[in-house]
Parts: sequence; C-alpha cells; structure tokens
Amino acid sequence: MAKEIKLTDKDIARIARALAEPRRYQLLREIGASKTPMQCSVLRDCHQITAATLSHHLKELEIAGLVESTRDGKFMNLTLRRDVLDAYLSHLGKI
Repeated sequence: MAKEIKLTDKDIARIARALAEPRRYQLLREIGASKTPMQCSVLRDCHQITAATLSHHLKELEIAGLVESTRDGKFMNLTLRRDVLDAYLSHLGKI
C-alpha cells in the first residue's frame, strides 16, 4: 500500500509557484508522459533553451517535489513524482 503524501501549506505554495511558469509546466508534462525515466538530454534537444536555463527549471521542479532525478553515469534521468502531484491535485480539489 502506497504511503499517503501529506503536503504542508508551504509545499502547496512551492508547487503552485513551480507550475505557474509555462515552460516548467510543459517540462513536467513531457516527463510525466514518458513511460520510463527521461534523460535530461532528451528534454534539452526538444527545447530551444540553454542547458543552464533547463537546469534551473528542472531544479525548481525538483525543489517543489514534483520531479526526482537520478544519475546514470554522466546522464541524469528524470521521473515525475506522481504521488506528490496527486496529493497536490487532491488538495486543490478540496477548495
């Protein structure tokens, strides 16, 4: 049985702030649509932004708890934290 995620008001605000940026929202959608962890290089190849800008956006998503990154050698793989996203959406549904 999956552990229920409890989000604080600060967590909710952090997630809302991260998703308010259209590019971060798009990146999260792409990461979430992938059946396997997505390599950061795949996202970089799909978007007309610098590596530094991509890194910044991904860091904001990670700080918000929406994305988990793992290293595989020189590659960084990204996974949507669906449990956190579901907890956030559940919280919004109670408004």
